[in-house]
This record gives sequence, structure tokens and C-alpha cells, in this order.
Amino acid sequence: MDYSLRELECFLAVAKELSFTRAARRLHLAQPPLSRHIRTLEEKIGTLLFLREPRRISLTAAGALFYDEVHAIPKQLIRAGEAARRCGLGETARLRLGFVSAVMNDELADVFRSFRENHPQVQIMLHDLSPHEQIRAILEGNLDGGFIGLAPLERAEGLELLAWRREPLLCFVPRGHPLADRKRVALRDLAGESFIAVSGESAPAFAVHVRELCREAGFRPRIILESPRAQAVALMVAAGSGIAILPAALTGSIGASAVALALEGAPEITHVFAVRQGKRPAPLEALGEILY
Repeated sequence: MDYSLRELECFLAVAKELSFTRAARRLHLAQPPLSRHIRTLEEKIGTLLFLREPRRISLTAAGALFYDEVHAIPKQLIRAGEAARRCGLGETARLRLGFVSAVMNDELADVFRSFRENHPQVQIMLHDLSPHEQIRAILEGNLDGGFIGLAPLERAEGLELLAWRREPLLCFVPRGHPLADRKRVALRDLAGESFIAVSGESAPAFAVHVRELCREAGFRPRIILESPRAQAVALMVAAGSGIAILPAALTGSIGASAVALALEGAPEITHVFAVRQGKRPAPLEALGEILY
């Protein structure tokens, strides 16, 4: 498919804002050309990516799937150019790290910023991958380490897991939902709701953890939609497709179309950093000193 980068940028902006007006403002682009780019992209793909209603815009199922596949492309291009630029400036070492979108917050950005200040000769190359993909890449030597979220259900041989942060879980609901005006909600109150979830295939430990929390509250969650990316789950909540239990870091992904509610009992998850067992490269040891 002959997609232009501008078409992808326009799609991603509308998907995140769920508004052509806000997306156009974000891209510093007039709304008519933005709409044309979206229509052209839909024509190339052969299906609608957005449902256009008088007072709201939402992703179709095809649009949510397309978002999962392409949301990282612009960032990958930026990283490629930045890596080439830094190489030209004399940076000689590389630190290849994986992450899941649910862990990327200001705290982790501060970790990377501190590392760069103390080790300007090292390139940090970030790759947005599911926990399963990260673990495989680490064991195969294609990543130096990964922020994989929860510890995997089964420990892979040759993998070392280091706890580095705890984070609360929140209940994400669409704006206008009967629960949206509450400040706190009990898990048992979600028993009759339609859930959107991170797929068990991409993040099995997180999927099992959420199901176990619901089981302890006396019900089995009715999951109607799944996505391999937590950020896409948050977007589908904002589009009104259902509710979700997600890490607090995803609050910044929902805009004004959804709200995040505290859960009674304040359930948390522990994030782990995964590395191969054995001697670690010097840049990875330096990153560990900042993390721990």
C-alpha cells in the first residue's frame, strides 16, 4: 500500500484526539486538507477507519487495528534519523531497550534524561514491543534490556527480572458513563460492564492479573474487545466501546473523552526490567544504577 507519512500522521492525530478540529490544530493544518488525507487513506485501504457522527468521532474496529500496527512508525523514523545524526557526532555506543506503552511516563523519561546527561556518548534506541516480543529479542541478543511491565507467568531460562517501579491500576470509563462522576469505584461494581482488555497473547501476565482481581471481587469480566497495545485499549474506551482496567500511566492517552477512576483497595502492579543473565555491557550497568 502506498501510504504517505503525512497520511499516517493525520490518521494518528485524529485517532488520538477523536476530533478533526483538535487534530488539525495539533498538526498546524487546516481541517479540509486533514479530512482529505483521511479519506485518501481510507480509499487506499478500502474501508472506513473512523465513524463520523454529528457530535463525535470514533475508531472503527478496522481503525483500531490499523492504529495498533502503525502508531510507532513516525517515532521509528525519528529514531532512525536521530541515531544517524548522533553517529555522525561521534557517539560510539548503543543501548537497545524495549518498552510497553503502559510504562512510558515522566518518571521513565527522567531516567533516560539523567542517563543521557551522564553518558552523552551512548545512543538510547527505544523499541515499542509487547512483553513477549521483548523477551524473545532480549534472549536472542537483539535487545539489551526491556521494560516489560509485569513479570511473566513463567520465567524464561537465561532471563533476569529486576523490579523497578510500582504503579496503581485505575478504572477507565467513557465520559458520560454512569460511573464517570465517581471519584472511586469498587471492582464489584464493574460486574455487569463490557470490558476492553489488553490481549492475553501480547501481555499474558497483565491479562491474568486483571482477571484474578475481578475473580476476587466475585465476577468474571465480560471482555468484548481486545488489543495487543494498552494505549489502543485506552483509545477504545475514549471512543465509548467499553471500560478497562489499566495502569495509571495511560491517563494521558484518553484526552477529554474518558475519565480514570481510583479503585477501592488501590490495587497495584510491579513493573520489572528484563535483561539476559550474565555479564552486562557497561551502558546497561550504568542505566541500572539510575533505575535502582
